[in-house]
Amino acid sequence: MKFDEKNLRSFGHLICRVAQGEVLSKEETFDAYKQIILNLQPELQQGAFLAAHIQRGPTTEELSAAWHALDEFDTAKITLDSDDVICDIVGTGSDNLKTVNCSSPAALIAAAAGLKIAKKGARLVTGVSGASDIFQIFGLNLDAPLTLAEKALNQTGICYLPGEAFLKSGWARLIQSMRFTSAFNIIGPLTRPCSQTSRIVIGAYSPEVCDQLIAVLKEINMTAALAPYGTAENIENKGMDEFSVCGPTRVVQLKNGEIETYTVTPEDFGLNTADYEAVKSKNSAQENADAILKVLKEEFDTPLADFFVMNAAAALYISDMADSFSSATEKAREALASGGAYEKLQALTAVQK
Repeated sequence: MKFDEKNLRSFGHLICRVAQGEVLSKEETFDAYKQIILNLQPELQQGAFLAAHIQRGPTTEELSAAWHALDEFDTAKITLDSDDVICDIVGTGSDNLKTVNCSSPAALIAAAAGLKIAKKGARLVTGVSGASDIFQIFGLNLDAPLTLAEKALNQTGICYLPGEAFLKSGWARLIQSMRFTSAFNIIGPLTRPCSQTSRIVIGAYSPEVCDQLIAVLKEINMTAALAPYGTAENIENKGMDEFSVCGPTRVVQLKNGEIETYTVTPEDFGLNTADYEAVKSKNSAQENADAILKVLKEEFDTPLADFFVMNAAAALYISDMADSFSSATEKAREALASGGAYEKLQALTAVQK
């Protein structure tokens, strides 16, 4: 592709401004991410901008502008044929306490408890396995048209939306070769390929990013959201982008237009604190998938099962299906122990195959 010299220089100047610590306007940020998403700059310039922006630290306003560019130019949409509440469970990745994939089984458990789930995900970026890697092992066809995801949501109450499918050109192209964190790790999980999604549990790799996620979600009119940053006892300065069964979790909550920050422990969910080793990521995507299947099929009373149940409970709570984390946990536990979560997986993969 031949690039215009004037545009190259203008974008190069923008990169230098960001690298020097300058904050961009919403209009400038929107245009920069539009050019990246639509591949209007050489990949060298795209990567330089993304690295400089995340290194400097994007503001909430910049992230909101980047989200609008991603939503307008890159996000395909599906719909649910009812007015039911739809929730998403997702993480940003790039956390440094790597665990067995949690949002995927948590989504299945929450769906088995009766909550409509439009679950997003992507392949691995910095860990052993992303949600797409796990669902592909389970038998889901990542190359299937989005019409099948829409069919799954309407028929089974849950669908899986791989970023490789609903992100039409920009992020899907970039994540094939990127192995570093960028603003897309923050705004990507905020995408709404199901435009009716009104609730979300979205974990982040740092407390500050949790704050930013909720601020952006408030600006784009999300009804309610939880952004957890989990920790593990006896492990300092490291965290996970989920509710943690291994120690306290810092939570930023959006509800009724108000933002609140608080800390919860496993005991608030009626669960015992577990050792990190019990939920730590295995060495491969296949091993992580096998561990998830064991929980969904039979190992209902283990620390790993508690980990999945805890995060499903958070989705039920923020979606007003329970009035406390502990009562939500009871519903999630029952959905898992009844075999309902495994049945949801079978139904999902039968449609999205």
